[in-house]
Amino acid sequence: MPPPRTVSAPPDDRAPTVESTRSTGRRAKPARFTESALGWLLLLPSVVVFVLFVFWPLGRTLYLSVHGNDLFGAPSVYVGAEHYREMLSADFGKVLATTGLFTLFSVVPAVLGALVVVLLLEARIRGVRVLRTAFALPFAFSVATASVVFAVIYNPAIGVANGVLGSVGIDRVNWLTDPSIALPAVCAATVWMNFGYNVLVLSAGVAAISPEVVEAARLDGASGWRLASRITVPLLSPQLFFLVVVSTIHALQSFGQIHILTKGGPDQATTTLVYSIYEKAFAFGSSDFGSASAQAVVLLVVMLGCTAIQFGILERRVHYR
Repeated sequence: MPPPRTVSAPPDDRAPTVESTRSTGRRAKPARFTESALGWLLLLPSVVVFVLFVFWPLGRTLYLSVHGNDLFGAPSVYVGAEHYREMLSADFGKVLATTGLFTLFSVVPAVLGALVVVLLLEARIRGVRVLRTAFALPFAFSVATASVVFAVIYNPAIGVANGVLGSVGIDRVNWLTDPSIALPAVCAATVWMNFGYNVLVLSAGVAAISPEVVEAARLDGASGWRLASRITVPLLSPQLFFLVVVSTIHALQSFGQIHILTKGGPDQATTTLVYSIYEKAFAFGSSDFGSASAQAVVLLVVMLGCTAIQFGILERRVHYR
């Protein structure tokens, strides 16, 4: 009886050999290098933009803030912290106080007013879409256009504002030349400019609220103010937080309406930090780029500080769905 033969399995072509493993390892390194190079190549445009328009201007500002300059604005000698010591004056303190008041009375009324309007527009009334469009209309105006409109409204002789006051027996008001009224007048114009954008953001937030959540709250007896305060406003907290942060930064950087309406006057009543930087660097033939750069650094610190405080305090109350 012949011995049984053992049949060996045919060689599996898919099984890796030593040669194939080595060749694969040799090919993997160039592949990974190619992917990394492609990633950096795709990031290159963004890196160039950041370097040219963010990091280089920031570095140049820091450099100018510690150097003096000649009549033509070119940096000359190193002065250290001299420009920062010059800001320890009553005039600069007034500028900071004006900036704080302008930011406060521009951000809070615009955000709260938009919230009230959006909540009222949630009522089931006819023509609500027309009302939404009307309230969002200020967003379509540029800062320059809106400022010119308010310059006409505040005109002491032919302005609408004094016309309304005169119709109820109130004397005319010098809206833009009275130091006690000029800042509130500019703040009111800024609130109107930002109102449309705030309404659009909050309206989008309301539209994103699940109807099932609202219906369940109505079945539990919530309606009116209780429904708004317990359901709608907490669910709108991400949009409200976003508007507060963005509006604060925007207010700190505001320039156009101040320049067109009051040019920082009267008696520096509307001179904010941004406008003070403009006056130091460019206004009236000035070229004090050192002092202007130092104030720009202070503005950056103020914005970073406000943003950090808002994230540290307000974000804890934000309810992310």
